[in-house]
Amino acid sequence: MKKYTYMSQSPTDTSLETIDKIASSQSTHNWLKEIILSSWFFQKGYLQGAFWACMICLVSVSNDVLMRYLGERLHVAEIIFFRFLFSMITVVPLMMSRGLTLFKTNRPHLHVFRAILGVGAIGACCYAVNVMPLSENTTIMFSQPLFFLPLAVLLLKEKVDAPRWIATLFGFAGLLIIIQPGSETFNLVALIPMAAAFQFALLDILAKKMVATENTYSMLFYFAFGTTIGAFIPAIIFWQTPTLAELGLLILLGIGANLIQVCLIRAFSATDASALMPFRYVELIFSALIGFLLFSEVPMALILEGAALIIAATFYISYYEAKKKNKI
Repeated sequence: MKKYTYMSQSPTDTSLETIDKIASSQSTHNWLKEIILSSWFFQKGYLQGAFWACMICLVSVSNDVLMRYLGERLHVAEIIFFRFLFSMITVVPLMMSRGLTLFKTNRPHLHVFRAILGVGAIGACCYAVNVMPLSENTTIMFSQPLFFLPLAVLLLKEKVDAPRWIATLFGFAGLLIIIQPGSETFNLVALIPMAAAFQFALLDILAKKMVATENTYSMLFYFAFGTTIGAFIPAIIFWQTPTLAELGLLILLGIGANLIQVCLIRAFSATDASALMPFRYVELIFSALIGFLLFSEVPMALILEGAALIIAATFYISYYEAKKKNKI
């Protein structure tokens, strides 16, 4: 009966009905898209940029918390394997939607090097958040721009003037206050996030060399793909089958890795990067607050003193760079 009714309809009626459905569907899609894009969060402006910059900090600290919870049972190698596996899976649809040309690269050797550094950097981060307070780990990770400066001189042949060198030295003084080398309170564990910050600075150097010829999505994909491959064998060696709850947290961790990039893009599209500089340090507030609420961690006075120097130094470097660019 259904078959007869369907066949009894004229081709014109069927075509018109189909067109109406498609038009209605497209209209609904465009309407929803217009509502989303016209919402406050997707408009240009300083407050919108500040919101997305704060979201970067919140997602970053949330990822640290996820790695700490997962690290109670799973090995670091397994955590970073799943982190990048799910990160890669979420990037693939974006790559496919823009065509297969994004999978082509002219610098495969640099992608391999970035992947090796990525495994080391994220592995160090994952280990550090499991053995030291969140606020201390976050503060030491702020030293990344301090490492970037001398690396830029050595590897990119950039010229660095006196004010930036002085600010960098102040920043390293803050690091020394935190880790207290040569004292009884010195803890070798503090060198782990420093090593991660150094490797992230190297990753930034490579990204700066590659961005002129490589697509952003290609760099995201091959970084995730390479680190997944790099962490696979260590993950197999220390393998423990994740529970359903742990698998859910690992998926969130992979999504969070890409969500940081999304928030970064939204922040920079809303306002100037220089205007967002102060908000990067909101991460320290989040890490101290979440560390206190979830793990009863209270930052020591030395951590706060060192943080003040590191934040002041990196803030000045960022401000000086922005001011210099505006003059040019």
